[in-house]
Amino acid sequence: MLRLVVHPEHPEPRKLAHAVQHLRQGGVCAYPTDTVYALGCDFEARKAVLRLYEMKGMEPKQPLALLLPDLAEIARYGRVSDSAYRLMKRLVPGPYTFILEATREVPRALMIERNKRRTVGVRVPDHPVAQALLAAYGRPILSTTATGPDHAALGDPNEVRDLYGHALDVLIDGGHTETDVSTVLALYRDEVEVIRVGKGSIEGLES
Repeated sequence: MLRLVVHPEHPEPRKLAHAVQHLRQGGVCAYPTDTVYALGCDFEARKAVLRLYEMKGMEPKQPLALLLPDLAEIARYGRVSDSAYRLMKRLVPGPYTFILEATREVPRALMIERNKRRTVGVRVPDHPVAQALLAAYGRPILSTTATGPDHAALGDPNEVRDLYGHALDVLIDGGHTETDVSTVLALYRDEVEVIRVGKGSIEGLES
């Protein structure tokens, strides 16, 4: 496993270039976000996606999220109503994951059936390292929370190394993060459903 220690606010492009190279080759990477550390890979790299599920001990039908750079990219992968757009404009970037009806840009294997809808999770992190990685890579990164044996989210890069280093290609060490996960919101047409309460406030959000 390659460990890249980067500045948490101004990550060095030459270091991130190594992570990008591994992602392009179907590798799995760990990186800091505005909530916790995440594990990710290219969303179309099938073997890497399967490795993500194996690392987390997850069933293949459990949802993962697409890490995206901005609100404009969300509309490419999820169907966004006018009210959902207004809400996300207030919350993005930030500690929220949104569940939307999936567009045809999403590989069928990544769609999750919810309430008879084919859905996808999307997230725009507010963290310099995650944003710089997305900008350098230029593609969505399929993402899941790095968790410990007790299912607690990890904010310590050393813990990420100890637990996942055997299966990771790259660990981007941007220092400690928080340990509170993102808030998950399902947005269907004009409805807002809170699926999970995390770091992001839900005050005034539910329909």
